[in-house]
Amino acid sequence: MSELPLLAQKLDASDELAPLRDRFVLDPASGDAAGAAGVYLDGNSLGALPANVPDRVADVIRRQWGELRIRSWEESGWWTAPERIGDRIAPLVGAAPGQVVVGDSTSVNVFKALVAAIRMADAGRDELLVDATTFPTDGYIAESAARLTGRTLRPVTPAEVPAALGDRTAAVLLNHVDYRTGRLHDLPGLTAAIHAAGALAVWDLCHSAGALPVGLDEHGVDLAVGCSYKYLNGGPGSPAYLYVRHELQDRFDSPLPGWNSHAEPFGMSPAYTPAEGAVRGRVGTPDILSLLALDAALDVWDGVSLTAVRAKSLALTDFFLRCVAEYTEPGRVECVTPERHAERGSQIALRCADAGEVMKRLIARGVVGDFRHPDVLRFGFTPLYVGFRDVERAARVLGEELG
Repeated sequence: MSELPLLAQKLDASDELAPLRDRFVLDPASGDAAGAAGVYLDGNSLGALPANVPDRVADVIRRQWGELRIRSWEESGWWTAPERIGDRIAPLVGAAPGQVVVGDSTSVNVFKALVAAIRMADAGRDELLVDATTFPTDGYIAESAARLTGRTLRPVTPAEVPAALGDRTAAVLLNHVDYRTGRLHDLPGLTAAIHAAGALAVWDLCHSAGALPVGLDEHGVDLAVGCSYKYLNGGPGSPAYLYVRHELQDRFDSPLPGWNSHAEPFGMSPAYTPAEGAVRGRVGTPDILSLLALDAALDVWDGVSLTAVRAKSLALTDFFLRCVAEYTEPGRVECVTPERHAERGSQIALRCADAGEVMKRLIARGVVGDFRHPDVLRFGFTPLYVGFRDVERAARVLGEELG
């Protein structure tokens, strides 16, 4: 009989982050006598619901909107919510206050960041590098930004970036963690190489923020974007965020100069004058309901150490790989996520020929991951609410379904 179930119990018993599970709405944990176990390993697509969010959103709807109505723009702090909530996200990406603003989608913020980066670059720099392995939307936006600004778009892999840099490079758009494989790219080293070439670094943090330390200020990142519905648990379609480094804010020239980013938004001037600071990243009226749901969701991070989160993430993914190796036949699946911790995000991607059908069977048995075309099983490990018994059960069910 395998020793893994007992080991999982011991690891859960010593896990300092285990009590955080109670901050979320989830199925009973694996091994919980309360009912059938459910294992949610898709938080890298949509984070679980924080338990405090429904009551907070109900208050926003019934009292702030229902009773105070338009007074809530001032009395409930709606007007300043994008930068206030940005300051709550800032520590999770290693940024000081005043550099993060929340609103719009990741795609829209990628467009703002890329065009602004090109506008800040020296006039002779006519080439834009983009991660060739990136999430498709980033590539689409980069292609559009290049056409709009008259630049040449050059797709390269992150490993090829240092050799591709030159005096023509205006900006480089990279993903911190590859969404398919879970590979963690070298943000400090690549940012330094980009700066040495005189270009600007733009990072997409969708698959890293809330799962591991990022260090935007520490590593001198110029611009960054990210979503809030994965490891930040903000809810489906919750607004994204934009980071603009302090030293660049007076030069940040947004391609979408909406009235919300005007220095005097209620002056209704026909001429645009940008506001000071990261507020320049705002565009139009913010989506208050989803914005304040995100605000409530961020409460789960109170008192949480990102160092502890990263340590548990690596422990969970290590344990999962150990369990998969024991519970599956050799050669049945292939791990495409790097083994080295320095190159691993908070997910494990396994390649198998019938991945789509396998994932359907796993979900039917309560083990929820996702499938990426054509042959990848993807499992996300959210340290705030995933435990070691969850991991052991997921691998055991996977082994059973693989025969």
